[in-house]
Amino acid sequence: MKIALLSIGDELLIGKTVNTNASWLGEHLSTIGFDIHCVETISDNREQIISSLNRLIPENNAVIITGGLGPTNDDITKHVLCELFNTELEFNQQAYDGMAKYVLARNQEINENNKTQAQFPKAAKLIPNPCGTASGMWFEKNGTVVISLPGVPHEMKAIMTESGIPWLKAKFELPAIYHRHVLVSNITESKLAETIADWEAQLPPQIHLAYLPSPGYVKLRMTCTAGNEAEAHRLVENEEKKLRAIINPYIWGFNDDTIESVVGKLLTEYGETVSTAESCTGGNISKMITSISGSSAYYYGSIISYDNSVKIKQLNVNPNDIERVGVVSEEVVKTMASEVRKKIGTTYGIATSGIAGPTGGTTEKPVGTVWIAVASEQNIVTQKFMLGKERDTNIEKATVYALRMLQQLILNEHNATI
Repeated sequence: MKIALLSIGDELLIGKTVNTNASWLGEHLSTIGFDIHCVETISDNREQIISSLNRLIPENNAVIITGGLGPTNDDITKHVLCELFNTELEFNQQAYDGMAKYVLARNQEINENNKTQAQFPKAAKLIPNPCGTASGMWFEKNGTVVISLPGVPHEMKAIMTESGIPWLKAKFELPAIYHRHVLVSNITESKLAETIADWEAQLPPQIHLAYLPSPGYVKLRMTCTAGNEAEAHRLVENEEKKLRAIINPYIWGFNDDTIESVVGKLLTEYGETVSTAESCTGGNISKMITSISGSSAYYYGSIISYDNSVKIKQLNVNPNDIERVGVVSEEVVKTMASEVRKKIGTTYGIATSGIAGPTGGTTEKPVGTVWIAVASEQNIVTQKFMLGKERDTNIEKATVYALRMLQQLILNEHNATI
């Protein structure tokens, strides 16, 4: 089953707005069994909209359009669709009631622009919008479904989640598709591919493997297409067992896990706590930890020791160590991790010191050099990383690596596995 995604909006073309709608739709529609045939972005232009749809409709089982349904003059999608489907606008009570409910609930007045959103194509089926004023539209032409949605991301997601996706599943006989993500770190993508090459070569034809690199880790995605969901699950589970036997030390999570959520679950499970002493990461590790609801139960605080004076005065780093081996060194991060743990009173302490870039590197310690330490009362582990030249990516990678080191230390101290 082929589906095309058509995004309408000048703001998308000039880079002022990131097209997150296409990404979300691609992910969720592929999960239910659609083959994403193409993704196109065009301007708010009548001729372009008609040209694209005249080409896409015969090539696909469904086309999903986002954008151009607002109440202003530049929102022309509804009018162009009426022309394309040889229909006209008429007052629609359901569209009016939905719009009015949304506007009045926010203590706003219904103006003339709002009222235009109650004008709805006769030939379309209305798709309710629980989060906005513009209803979605469902057309059918020669067996192809055309869905038109607002471009506002949270409105589009709500419409598709509540109505669009269920209606598509009821309309089409879709194959059973199962995705399984295995999250891997501490091994490069090329080395990983080499390590699992024999396993990959023997995968059954129903399973497709994809490598999805992110800063600090790689997602291995197994996608299985089968006659039914149970069979797809069984095939993937069999192959995952074989994969884990090969790369288990590198696996830190599965599917929608994040490293911060995985660490949070471990700390909660064992009733333990963590604090951080961050230099090159500038508080990003703390930010990631506290992005998880309930993190106050296990995260106590941080010392952002960006300047050497803070490292010396607050974390008892020996000035002689800084003079002798430099602030980006194993000796310094070991002290930082141990001292922040004791000073804040937590089970574990994390420390980072490095050269995030793009300036500050030397021949001995180029940009991207980062030392990380994780300490407990009994143990302290350290590791040196040689990252790249991009500052933001270096900070993101160092954060992932630090939390992964914490996860490994917790598991080791409790003789546990993932």
